[in-house]
Amino acid sequence: MAAEPNDVKVYTVNGAAAGSSSSIPDWLTRKRTAAKGKRAVKEHIEGTIELIQGFEFPEASNKIKTTPDGTHAIATGTYKPQIRVWDLDQLTLKFERHTDSENVDFVMLSDDWTKSIHLQNDRTIELHTQGGFHYRTRIPRFGRSLAYHSPSCDALFSASGNEIYRLNLEQGRFMTPLVLEDEDDIQGVNAIDINAAHQLFAFGIDGNGTVQFWDPRSRTCAGVLRLPANKLVTTSFDNTVDAGLSVTALASRPDGLSYAVGTSTGHTLLYDIRSTRPFATKDQGYGLPVKKVSWIEGGSRMAGDGMVLSADRKVIKIWDRNSPSVNFTSINPASDLNDVHHVPGSGLLLSANEGIQMSTYYIPQLGPAPRWASFLENITEELEDQTTRNVYEDYKFVERNELQKLGLDHLVGTPALKPYMHGYFVSLKLYETARVIANPFEYAEHRERMIKQKIDKLAETRIRSSTKQIPGVKVNKLLAEKIQRDEERERKREERKKIKAMKSRTEAGDGEDAMDVDAEAEEDVPTNVLTDPRFAKVFEDPEFEVDVNTREYALLNPSSFAQQKGFGNRGKTAVEDEEEESDKMSSDGLGENDSGDESGNSSDSSDAGELNKFDPRVRPGQKNVRVQEAYNRSKQQNRTSSVKLVPMRPQTGADGPRHAGGKDATFGQRRTNSSSSSFAAGGGKRAPRNKVNISEEGGMEMSWVPSGNSQDADEASGLG
Repeated sequence: MAAEPNDVKVYTVNGAAAGSSSSIPDWLTRKRTAAKGKRAVKEHIEGTIELIQGFEFPEASNKIKTTPDGTHAIATGTYKPQIRVWDLDQLTLKFERHTDSENVDFVMLSDDWTKSIHLQNDRTIELHTQGGFHYRTRIPRFGRSLAYHSPSCDALFSASGNEIYRLNLEQGRFMTPLVLEDEDDIQGVNAIDINAAHQLFAFGIDGNGTVQFWDPRSRTCAGVLRLPANKLVTTSFDNTVDAGLSVTALASRPDGLSYAVGTSTGHTLLYDIRSTRPFATKDQGYGLPVKKVSWIEGGSRMAGDGMVLSADRKVIKIWDRNSPSVNFTSINPASDLNDVHHVPGSGLLLSANEGIQMSTYYIPQLGPAPRWASFLENITEELEDQTTRNVYEDYKFVERNELQKLGLDHLVGTPALKPYMHGYFVSLKLYETARVIANPFEYAEHRERMIKQKIDKLAETRIRSSTKQIPGVKVNKLLAEKIQRDEERERKREERKKIKAMKSRTEAGDGEDAMDVDAEAEEDVPTNVLTDPRFAKVFEDPEFEVDVNTREYALLNPSSFAQQKGFGNRGKTAVEDEEEESDKMSSDGLGENDSGDESGNSSDSSDAGELNKFDPRVRPGQKNVRVQEAYNRSKQQNRTSSVKLVPMRPQTGADGPRHAGGKDATFGQRRTNSSSSSFAAGGGKRAPRNKVNISEEGGMEMSWVPSGNSQDADEASGLG
């Protein structure tokens, strides 16, 4: 709300704050304007003051002035073209009046707001009274400026060209116009000023950079002031042949001797009427045409008389006429300026701009608040009392050891370091420079820290799994979960003990003792490690995080380490699946006596197979019950085997139980019988193609010779 260039406070009491883009967006202002007449909640914006209610226009404002009696403010603006009057005693809008064309300039004809004359941009001149529009007339060319000479009742209108049109309001007719000299070089008249002391007319010429002074009594030119174009027109300005130096603003001091001239190059020159050389020159700095110049006189308490206000589209500058190089203060409005008006005898400035809201600035050091806004002084004094100034505002406190790290210890005893307590105050700029030199990678480290903080902040907003998170635990989550599981297990154990004790006492009839047990159990509740403040850093500070990848952790926690590395959760191998299936079949049973299949055969097993039954999932010292049971079953079956051994000896006799073609004949007996039959059928012409030898111990040896065709193969097989 306040800007402080050169220790001069500027308070924005209406509109956008000085130096900011905007305090209220245009779309919000339009919304509020459209909501007038409806039931809408009044919006309050913290940190802003609205001195005059409704001090705005729908689109932009062109000109603003206060009445000579200081009770009303009048402004013109658009869109639609209109005139608005504010009652300053009530600090609110009095009325608004629409016109057919946009206003260029206007002048008050009375001490109050009741009579005024307006110059429109369509060459129209309108006279307004208290009742509204009164009379309309036109001038030959498009007007640029307007002034009123009260002794002769002449209204002067400048336009494009070298003529100044005069409308006498007493006679009600146009008088002979004033024709300026050097008509070939005059493109128009941009500004008109009438000195209040001697009534001398001053005309600012567009095109040749001159100011012409005319005597109203003789209506002749009294002198011509030529500006130093060679000093004002520089390479930064468009100094082409067609673009000459022009006078865009004029203002005379009430003493009758001093004039302020604003140019199209952004300069303000101060002249004494008795000299042709300026005694002060002020550059606005933007190279834009000066829109307004005025002398600030009277009522200032600290600045003194003789201050000059100059304004272009971008900045308002207030400076002393004796030292123009130093600004008293400067104001950068949020919107482009069209006009600035200083309330006489006060420190208040009213501005018309290209924004919706018109701005009002209060400068306590420039002058007091006007009578109708005297409460501004109390508000600003309270704000100044609340503002605490620190002597070491731009200094950094540094201890001696940090000073040594920065390499600034050699400055001890110099004015660069101010000793204070156990350290020194060093300039903030010097501290930042030394810190960068001492650690060139500080910015990169700071950037990495900021990126990590942002990533951590975004990670907190991600969608988590359904797993319950332990609040307050940032590190050592596995340890926290283990502690929580142990405490939950202990709590359940205590509950079971308590329930068992209560049941036993209830059966015995000791109800009161059961109540005492509950009370004692509640009193002996152990302190939770997770909520104990003594161990808070273990679960919050990353410095206390347990490294689960170290060898020491693996030795102290073998089961946890194996589970984290995936040993406890790996898939089963084919051998483990086969063993598990055999265990299931053994546990389910295949018969009443679990002796084998229906034929009486059973698979061989031995104690040597125990070597393949090592299970890495079993911790040292722990027994695998299922493997032990399977081993006991196989051992018992080996002891009581019921395997039927079939002898492989040849048995003869058709009536025997094991004849050559019988069901119980062995494979060798069947092959021998088949070979003999084939040899007999062939008449001994060819040898048998297969041969079976049976040893005395019951062993069998067989040789096989394939046949040359399918018929021999069928005959040799003996199965056809």
